[in-house]
Amino acid sequence: MLKRISLLLCLTLLPLSFSAQTFNPSDPLVQTYQPKPVPPVKGLMLKRGDKVAICGDSITEQRMYSRAIETYLMACMPDLDLSVRQYGWSGEQAPGFLARMTNDCLRFHPTVATTCYGMNDHGYRPYEPSIGDRYKKYSTVIAEAFKAHNVRFVHGSPGCVGKRPNWSKDTNATTEALNKNLCTLRNIGIDIAREENVRFADVFWPMLVAGDEAQRRYATNYAIAGKDGVHPGWAGSFVMAYAFLKSLGLDGDIGTYTVDVKSGKATASNGHEVLSARDGEIRIRSKRYPFCATGETNSDNSIRSAMTLIPFNQELNRLMLMAKNASASKYKVTWGAESRSYSAEQLNKGVNLAADFAVNPFSEAFDKLDKAVAAKQSYETKQIKQVFHELGAGKFKSADQIKDAEMKELFALAGPDGKFDFAVLERETEKKRQPLADAIKAAQVPVEHVISLQPE
Repeated sequence: MLKRISLLLCLTLLPLSFSAQTFNPSDPLVQTYQPKPVPPVKGLMLKRGDKVAICGDSITEQRMYSRAIETYLMACMPDLDLSVRQYGWSGEQAPGFLARMTNDCLRFHPTVATTCYGMNDHGYRPYEPSIGDRYKKYSTVIAEAFKAHNVRFVHGSPGCVGKRPNWSKDTNATTEALNKNLCTLRNIGIDIAREENVRFADVFWPMLVAGDEAQRRYATNYAIAGKDGVHPGWAGSFVMAYAFLKSLGLDGDIGTYTVDVKSGKATASNGHEVLSARDGEIRIRSKRYPFCATGETNSDNSIRSAMTLIPFNQELNRLMLMAKNASASKYKVTWGAESRSYSAEQLNKGVNLAADFAVNPFSEAFDKLDKAVAAKQSYETKQIKQVFHELGAGKFKSADQIKDAEMKELFALAGPDGKFDFAVLERETEKKRQPLADAIKAAQVPVEHVISLQPE
């Protein structure tokens, strides 16, 4: 089990806070890894109509943290009217992405991009200067290339490892040695962000600390970095998504419903509309969803578990109910099929419905939207890895070698020399992707729901 950090970890079941990243120099974990403070996030990075590119290695190609990011942006921030693509590539290092950056990514004209490299760059061995020099060199060129194309850029650090993976050639490397290597690359990434005036997403430290806390709370075999030590399940992936969403400067204000118990009147913030309010029942139509997740809190393959380890609900998922001028000391709040009791004092301060109601009136619509995101991102892997880099690279010499129906159809577009015009491949694959993107927009439907507030 990892060493414990006294400054950031607590013995309660409250999520850990990473928003104010200060480190106690006497803490053993800080002494071991020497993490640099993260540059502060200044304002919302996103603009209406942005095209967001999520780039990385096999951890990105898993389409888990990238899916959580896109689903959040589509569900919680629909007014921004964003579009998102993921560009994950198994086994990739920073130089590999740089080599395909123009062909695969820049051709789609992103306006915002995130990268998450370093896991493969660190070589699954203890740190040596040549590793850091190479990582900084290519990561800096990536940052400069994005900036040259007017792309606002977030350099993401690598995550942590939970054990030495079985493909590591250095059988003597310890988990601590590998994580020291990864933390060094994290620190180099902070230097790059400052030097290039780009943003930084700290993936490593929240994963490391949350993983340690999970092993103390739930089980010593809780694997924040995944069962193979590298590829996280949903818990670790959601910690990654949290890190990137925070780097974008999102404020997490999903909405606020305010009820005057005495007068019976109710109001709602932007993205929500009060349809009626009478007899303690408030009917609302909402365009903005909270991020919905169910699952076991002690599972390393559960988003709900990640929510107990990081301050996601507090910082990025606040759908608040506030009740003023209450006459009773306690109230029963019913939202959908679930009910909870709150004191008048709690309601006066505001309670976070998104945190307290795992299953709620948004759950079904949220699930449909999330599945639409998953389908589109799955096709984006096929579009880039198979069509652009198998067909486009001339891997197949005849249609008989191809099993996939779409690939067979596209093969017919090859010239007599077996080469492809990438503009044609882009056009034809976009015809397949567009209905999947349209399905996401179609799933962004307003949700009507009722909140009942009754004295107990």
